[in-house]
Amino acid sequence: MKTQSRKEEIIKIASYLFKERGYNAVSMRDIAQAMGIKAASLYNHIKSKQEILSTLILEVAHEFTNGMNTVVEENTFPIQKIKKIIELHIDITVNHSEGLAALNNDWMHLENEDLKAFVKMREDYEENFRKIIRQGIKTGDIKPCHPEVILFSILSTLRTLYLWYQKRGKLDINVLKKDMVSVFLDGIVNKH
Repeated sequence: MKTQSRKEEIIKIASYLFKERGYNAVSMRDIAQAMGIKAASLYNHIKSKQEILSTLILEVAHEFTNGMNTVVEENTFPIQKIKKIIELHIDITVNHSEGLAALNNDWMHLENEDLKAFVKMREDYEENFRKIIRQGIKTGDIKPCHPEVILFSILSTLRTLYLWYQKRGKLDINVLKKDMVSVFLDGIVNKH
C-alpha cells in the first residue's frame, strides 16, 4: 500500500474541511490544527491554500476529462456511451467525494491559468456529452427531446450525487450504477 506524502495528507485534510465548511471558511491555521501541526509547518510542503484547491479540483477535472475522452473514442452506440459516462460519475463520486465537492462548490475561487484550464475542461466535457446526446437523437436511440434538457437533467443529478450518496450510507456501487443507468435511460414508467 502506498504511503501518503505530507503534501497529499495536507490536501486530504484540507479537502475534508473545504467540503464541511467551504473554501472561504477554512484557513491554513485550521488545516494545520486538524493535522496537529503549526501553520508555519504547512508552508514547508505547500505554497498556499490556493495551491491546495487547484491541486484538488484539477485532479478531479482531469479524471472527468480522461474518462470522457475514453468514452468519446469508443466505437459504440450513444446509449452505451451515456451509460459509461453515468458510471464514470458514480466512480468519481465514490472515490473522490471531497474533491468533487470542491469542484462543484469552490471552482470559482481558482485563479488565473488554473481557472481557465478548469473552465475549458468543463466546457469541453459538456460539449462532448451534448454531441453524444445529439448523436443518439439523430439515430433514434434517444427520444427527440431538447439536448440541453437531457444534458441538464443528467448532469444536475450526477453533480450532486456526492451529497446524496454520503447521506445514504454505502449503497452497493453496482446497484447504484445499474439503477441510475436504468432510471436515466429507461425512465421510471413500467412499459406494459
